[in-house]
Amino acid sequence: MKLVLTCEHGGNVIPEGFKVYFEKQEALLNSHRGYDLGALDLFHHLNPLAGYTLHSETSRLLIELNRSLHHPKLFSEFTKSLLKAEKEQLINTYYLPYRVAVENTIRGWINQSETVLHVSVHSFTPNLNGIERNCDIGLLFDSRRNGEKAFCKFFKEDILSKDPNLKIRYNYPYLGKADGFTTHLRKQFQNNYLGIELEVNQKYAIKNIFPEELKLILFSAIKSVLQSHF
Repeated sequence: MKLVLTCEHGGNVIPEGFKVYFEKQEALLNSHRGYDLGALDLFHHLNPLAGYTLHSETSRLLIELNRSLHHPKLFSEFTKSLLKAEKEQLINTYYLPYRVAVENTIRGWINQSETVLHVSVHSFTPNLNGIERNCDIGLLFDSRRNGEKAFCKFFKEDILSKDPNLKIRYNYPYLGKADGFTTHLRKQFQNNYLGIELEVNQKYAIKNIFPEELKLILFSAIKSVLQSHF
């Protein structure tokens, strides 16, 4: 099985030509709305396991790489009023090159009769709108796809064998079949594609870095599941 590793929300960079739309928004850009705290650190730690990796450090507030082109939140409140030409520039410069590169890599392997596991690395804010998220690690998948369900079952079991105190939940804090990059890719590849979103609670991230022990557990668990079950 080939492992593809991506990180759509690795940073909060606003390109020079668009900074005018984000004046005095440093606090928001540095919050969970600007990017996934700790996700890029975890992504880099997991990189050695993968046959292909890609990440973005452009802020999701500029354009949301994890949403479909038709999604109402593709552009944030700062960019939704841009001229059509400016939006097309963002789509053609940041959105399409990223998504097409990943999709073409997966298609190439599937055309060679390989099975592809795609793990999209994310993190989530521990408290949203005053509600605490009761979870340490979320595994998002489409429960109708047996391969994804099986991988997450083995993945959860392996993580808990290393640290039984971690609270791991399926399809939380979001649904794996909701609009997203993996959802799009499932439509392109009905077979031989497993799309998993790995969500880690940002309460563990200190200065945008996750604890070494937690990263080692996740690295070891993915490696073990791939070697033992796939």
